[in-house]
Amino acid sequence: MRTRPVLIFDGDCGFCTMSVGVVQRLVRPRCEVVAWQHADLTALGVTEERARYEALWVTPTGRVYGGAQAVAKILLNGGGVWAVAGALLILPPLRRAAHGVYRLVAENRGRLPGGTAACASPGRKEGTGAVGHMVAGGQGTG
Repeated sequence: MRTRPVLIFDGDCGFCTMSVGVVQRLVRPRCEVVAWQHADLTALGVTEERARYEALWVTPTGRVYGGAQAVAKILLNGGGVWAVAGALLILPPLRRAAHGVYRLVAENRGRLPGGTAACASPGRKEGTGAVGHMVAGGQGTG
């Protein structure tokens, strides 16, 4: 059994990779970070389709949070002022707004700074990058 959570992101997307780097430097979550393209998704209990769609936070017990709720878990894990921000993203009024912002960013990640052709390549579902995921919404499953 894992002892640390795992953050899964889209390693083919420059915007997502850049965002995860910023999160690692500023928030400093205590977790493993892995691009979905290099992860054992089956062992983590995640489908490729979901990993393409949103950033994911997988707890040591196997609970999976996606999108904005993954962002909230990352912030909570970072502690301090970040934990306060993460707690706010979980509250019902902000949760819905966070989800909307997350989807907006994720669906437009190829147009954002650091975005690459891989962010919006044909055959990929829109919004498959991590930084879009690092910004807003999604529902946890368990």
